[in-house]
Amino acid sequence: MKPFHLTDERTTNWPAHIMIVAMILVAYFLGQFPLLIALGQHDLLRPETIDDTKLMAETLGYNTFLSYLLISFFTALGAVLIGVKYVLKRPILSVITIRKKLDLKRFFMSFGLWFCVLGVLLTIVINRTDQFEWNVDWRTFPGLLVVSLLLIPIQTTCEEVIFRGYLLQLFGAFLKKGWLSIFFTGVLFGLVHGSNPEVEKIGNILLLYYIGTGIFLGIMTVMDDGLELSMGYHAANNIFAALIVTNDWQAFQTDALFIDHGGPSFGWDSIVTLVVLQPLLILLFAKVFKWKNWKKKLFHYGAEDIRD
Repeated sequence: MKPFHLTDERTTNWPAHIMIVAMILVAYFLGQFPLLIALGQHDLLRPETIDDTKLMAETLGYNTFLSYLLISFFTALGAVLIGVKYVLKRPILSVITIRKKLDLKRFFMSFGLWFCVLGVLLTIVINRTDQFEWNVDWRTFPGLLVVSLLLIPIQTTCEEVIFRGYLLQLFGAFLKKGWLSIFFTGVLFGLVHGSNPEVEKIGNILLLYYIGTGIFLGIMTVMDDGLELSMGYHAANNIFAALIVTNDWQAFQTDALFIDHGGPSFGWDSIVTLVVLQPLLILLFAKVFKWKNWKKKLFHYGAEDIRD
């Protein structure tokens, strides 16, 4: 059986790939229409307000604003899955895992582990500083819970399927080396987050965090031959940001349990995540799931290994 990142051998079918990428971009753009219409109705598309996410969230309602933000990922996910099935004529599962079905145990293990780690880190910071304030609004929190648990996994799944699924396989089929596929998709993952409000506030150094995280997720995908672990990690990370702790400058503006008044910064938590926690997670998953053939998967595959 071919490894996950080499399962798309259609490297010469560039018209099909160009069509799929165009479908993704158009679908994402169309998915923004409901938000743009709502902002226009409230006169928030003026130059002086178009970048004020906090004002938008307060005007539309935090849960409504979050829901509008996530619609684009729903339409983009639909576009890439339709493209895989009807343009490339491949099973949808082939851009998710080489297993016969989605391994939910892997997903929930990764989700639960990272959610707990984030909880521990937050508890440490709360006990050491006074920058966090209890923020929850119990009138809106049930709605936030529903939106977070139902829609955010769609957003994170969309990103994983596009970057660690479709594009990773496309690069893998062309380059034949896992580390190159991981690197290029990691860089792309970081660059597309360059328009996030967090990058504007903190600076381009935050792109290193996004790129590093993209590379980390790519390593897990290549070594585990599927997206389940990366999907779980990504979903836990974003749901935590929406439900548990928020601030007044990030993309997700919510009535989370806590609000961070510390101000935008590339802090110790980001550094520890990149250089300590993510490598430890890779080592843990490698032991649990008995990952083998590191050198072969990451650095070399011969013709005899990739042919049908």
